[in-house]
Amino acid sequence: MIYILYIAVAAIVTFMSIKASEYVDMLDKTTSLSGAFLGGILLSAVTSLPELFTSISSTLMLDQPGLCIGNILGSNIFNYAMLSAFILTAVVKFAKCDLSKIHLVVAISVVFMGGLILCNKYGFLAFDIGNVSVTSILIILLYVVTVWIMYKMGGTSSESDDGDPVTLTRKQILTRFALVSVGIVVFSVILTYITDELSVRLNLGKTVAGALFLGVATSLPETASTWTLFKIKNYDIAVGNIVGSCLFNFTILSLADFFYQGGGIYAISDVSTMNLIIFASIASILTVVLLKFRNKATSIICPVGIIASYIAFLAL
Repeated sequence: MIYILYIAVAAIVTFMSIKASEYVDMLDKTTSLSGAFLGGILLSAVTSLPELFTSISSTLMLDQPGLCIGNILGSNIFNYAMLSAFILTAVVKFAKCDLSKIHLVVAISVVFMGGLILCNKYGFLAFDIGNVSVTSILIILLYVVTVWIMYKMGGTSSESDDGDPVTLTRKQILTRFALVSVGIVVFSVILTYITDELSVRLNLGKTVAGALFLGVATSLPETASTWTLFKIKNYDIAVGNIVGSCLFNFTILSLADFFYQGGGIYAISDVSTMNLIIFASIASILTVVLLKFRNKATSIICPVGIIASYIAFLAL
């Protein structure tokens, strides 16, 4: 019964996240901001709402920081693996499409954020300022700097057609967006409790359970929206959605650390967590290589390597 409940709640979170994305797209058509900026900030933030509230609830309500770390890093490596799978279905078109340089900046920041966590694990940044890890403070600062750079760089316009005209008023769009956002919060918290119960029943570690059940379930919105963007050949916003979500996810980890009072959120030394950090870092680096040297060869080799990293984590 609990497995059916998990699937049902995950489906609801996905549906509401997709609807929220649609409302953001409607707002997008009434602004002058670039598609790359909106995909990397607004759309990624919306589709990352499940990660935000499941991570906060797993630390504050369940006192399970391992679920939080597994959720965030599991979501990131799953996002990259999912994007890689979509790229492999359109290698030639993806290799030739126009992508904003903003995405490379964001992808590099994601690599640095993963590096900060690795430094914490090996003791280089394993100290606090007050009750907050210096690692979390540096991640927040790096996020702010990255967003500022993105804003200054601007971005290219979307390749997709204008699509259907917006028939709702801005007030109606904002109201519906607020309603589905509340729904995402409620069902994401429920999903956290279900995952905690699954980890007990299946005798899984908290980090593994977070990466498998929370990480995948909360990445379903990114999967659905990215696949839709690939179908309409809007690769620019699709890539921005994924790398932007990974960037935003690290700030979620930092926010969870700010709220967590049970010790350092990074103070987990089990093998599963280390494997997840390492393979997620490999996937992040390969994404940077893909965006920096994008051609037909890298559009095959890098995605295959990213998918292999995700499979290696699952196998280990």
